[in-house]
Amino acid sequence: MRSRTQGMWWGTAIEAPDPGALAKFYSGLLGWPVGHEEPGTAIVAAAPEGPFLVFQQAPGYHAPVWPPVDGQQRPMMHLDFQVGDLDAAVAEALALGATMAADQPQEHVRVLLDPAGHPFCLCRDDG
Repeated sequence: MRSRTQGMWWGTAIEAPDPGALAKFYSGLLGWPVGHEEPGTAIVAAAPEGPFLVFQQAPGYHAPVWPPVDGQQRPMMHLDFQVGDLDAAVAEALALGATMAADQPQEHVRVLLDPAGHPFCLCRDDG
């Protein structure tokens, strides 16, 4: 496709009731700095050139429900993070403000909810 350029992917935009607070959570979780913050938007990046997680103000935000329940806000996507020590990574995420999801479908994966209620997974690296 001719419109594609090298390094085309810029980042992922995530709705939040408080973009700055959610950016600070993911900054702590990933060790990536908050590179930009203004009213309604905050950006966390692995490096100055990205990739970026962009947190955007969402008026009327409704947290998704995990596991999905008919008639309620479904998760539209989630982030997966590979970790070496699953128990330690879970403890760190909880200390930053995540909560453990009630439903845990896999032994080597932990589903957590970020402070805005988005599910994310910590996946043990067995390789």
